Amino acid sequence: MSSHAEEEMLDDDLERRDIENAILKGRVEKKMTHDYRGTLYRIEEPSLDGREIHVICRFRDDLNLVIITCYELY
Repeated sequence: MSSHAEEEMLDDDLERRDIENAILKGRVEKKMTHDYRGTLYRIEEPSLDGREIHVICRFRDDLNLVIITCYELY
């Protein structure tokens, strides 16, 4: 998880469990191929308390998932 994602998580009062839940149960709402570092995926799913959230992530070259940012939809 990037430090930016950690900051955004705190700002929106989200927990790691919310992010994990979104990744495991959410749907890829958008696939963004314009980033030179690799394809980004925007996942949409409610947080555990019902708020709609987005998680932006990508796979690194070693196939590890990097969470770029996450936020609540207002």
